Amino acid sequence: MKNIILILFGFLAIQTFAQNKNFIDQPFLETIAEIDTLVTPDKIHLVIILNEDDNRNRKSTEELEASMMRVLNSLKIDLEKNLSLLDYSSDFKKYFLSGQKILKTKMYSLIVNDAQTVGKVMAELEREEISNVSITKTEYSKSDQLLLDLKSKAILKAKRYAEKMVAPINQKIGKAIYISDLESESITSQLQGKVAGVQIRGYSSIYGSRAQENIVIDFEKMKFSTKIKVKFIIE
Repeated sequence: MKNIILILFGFLAIQTFAQNKNFIDQPFLETIAEIDTLVTPDKIHLVIILNEDDNRNRKSTEELEASMMRVLNSLKIDLEKNLSLLDYSSDFKKYFLSGQKILKTKMYSLIVNDAQTVGKVMAELEREEISNVSITKTEYSKSDQLLLDLKSKAILKAKRYAEKMVAPINQKIGKAIYISDLESESITSQLQGKVAGVQIRGYSSIYGSRAQENIVIDFEKMKFSTKIKVKFIIE
């Protein structure tokens, strides 16, 4: 039995060596290709803070909450899906509630899908004396599929590179024998107030003037990129 096991191990070792040798002995060409693209974020996170001390007419938190609900409903926002109450143990508390009276405060998280809606939400809430609204994060909802598409394009680009490189010597590229995903990157913007990547125009950016004007918000596009290494057999 011991001899059989030793023979089996010896056979596997020889087979593995032969496979490695065959791989090394094959003429191949290695290429690296990179693809990137820019997309507009379609998932924008807002935090709305309702506080009795933040409005001129001393409206109660309950009145502000009712006003907020009316505004969001008028803008056809799905409140069940996109609005949630933040508890006071969340990370937002430390940033937004410093020095405020927590018992008179409510915080909501709101998700909208475009910059135009963000501007409308801010403008309409300001008219209801709710001005403590912050953009906290932007995302692209189809990021996983986008990165897969970029990887496919990068592999095709690597093949085109390889074909161009062997064409002058009258050779052809065969099948790929090695593919490695070197780097993939997607940028999700974590925002705190007015920062790079967000431009706000209107309400004297924002709210230095109480004039009833629209708020226009521009989001910097998000960059997605991938880099692929491919080894092709040279025929």
